[in-house]
Amino acid sequence: MRPLRLLLLLAVAVAAPAATRADAPFLVLASTTSTENSGLFAAILPRFRDKTGIAVRVVAVGTGQAIRMAMRGDADVLLVHDRASEERFVAEGYGIERFDLMWNDFAIVGPRSDPAAVAGGADAAAALTAIASRGAPFLSRGDDSGTHKAELRLWAAAGIDPVTVSVSTSGSWYRETGSGMGATLNTAAALGAYTLADRGTWLSFRNRRDLVVQVEGDPRLRNPYGVIAVDPERHPHVKAREADALVQWLLSAEGQAAIGAFRIDGRVLFHPAAQEDADSSR
Repeated sequence: MRPLRLLLLLAVAVAAPAATRADAPFLVLASTTSTENSGLFAAILPRFRDKTGIAVRVVAVGTGQAIRMAMRGDADVLLVHDRASEERFVAEGYGIERFDLMWNDFAIVGPRSDPAAVAGGADAAAALTAIASRGAPFLSRGDDSGTHKAELRLWAAAGIDPVTVSVSTSGSWYRETGSGMGATLNTAAALGAYTLADRGTWLSFRNRRDLVVQVEGDPRLRNPYGVIAVDPERHPHVKAREADALVQWLLSAEGQAAIGAFRIDGRVLFHPAAQEDADSSR
């Protein structure tokens, strides 16, 4: 009987912490592959958990998919980077309020050989025009992400429909990967193709091979991120208290400092924007 009693006591001792962990508060954050791939969340979210006791479960997908997930009520907080879509999400009653959280920028990266001769430029639309005119290989994420949406806006600014142009020319130079930023960069590195990359993922990306930044600095390449709590009036089951705690922490001096302190090789990947937003409203 004693060995059996000991086993039962051990089972209770092991099960109790597991039950406690299962009952611990958590929320679901729908966000982008760029924030996850860069390592930002791994760096800052443990600080939020240590401060509040609330764990954050991140689902990293493209911006469009993240928004649809939040619209279904399958997330408590949305953190993405396509302002027009974010504002529509709030206007249609899915989110409480959008807040500027941080920003980085996009860059056009491509092979060092630079077959489209765009290196050193600061006009993204002109660079895309050159890439299209020379039929140089270009990879689009093609996944309805914030980066994909930004890329399409740049093609529109250049007055080019890349799909139509690519089909009408030999070689099909414009291809869609249907993948996240890291996977698209991997493919671009392997094929020697141009692509549009967010700065955060680019700086954390190690498999660059012959890829280098070719075009940067165009104001149209600025990439703002917003954070929105899902509206409990639309989805009563969402964890409104936990969601508000995360949003407020991210916007606080502590959260903004954590974002600004996240660096790779000494370079800031995301610039805090909440204070900029506050200053602009005064």
